[in-house]
Amino acid sequence: DPAYPLMPWLMKPYMGALDTEKELFNYRLSKCRMVVECAFGRLKGRWRSLLTRSDLSQTNIPIVIAACCVLHNLCESKGETFMVGWEVEANRLAADYAQPDTRAIRRSQRDALRIREALKASFQSEQGNQ
Repeated sequence: DPAYPLMPWLMKPYMGALDTEKELFNYRLSKCRMVVECAFGRLKGRWRSLLTRSDLSQTNIPIVIAACCVLHNLCESKGETFMVGWEVEANRLAADYAQPDTRAIRRSQRDALRIREALKASFQSEQGNQ
């Protein structure tokens, strides 16, 4: 989302006048974002604890999310059905929680720009076309 700052761990699309490489980057980034949003929607539907503010340290959050992914995949592989209503309710409940103020996050711009440029170059390669 353009409202968020570009960070090494948070990519955002190019803005303004775009050449074809930047347009392709934005398109592929958007496709990636849709996959991630869908995955998190399903995780929040199945694991309601992801809907609330977490008091975990930042180093433990990726571990918890990875554990939720593993457990979700285990449930799926065992045939436990995912109810569509879970995701709908999770989205409704998530709207009640305020998002963090991102204006305070203004460091690491230089690294983030390098990472975005590397991703853009990768998206132009043969491997990126797959």
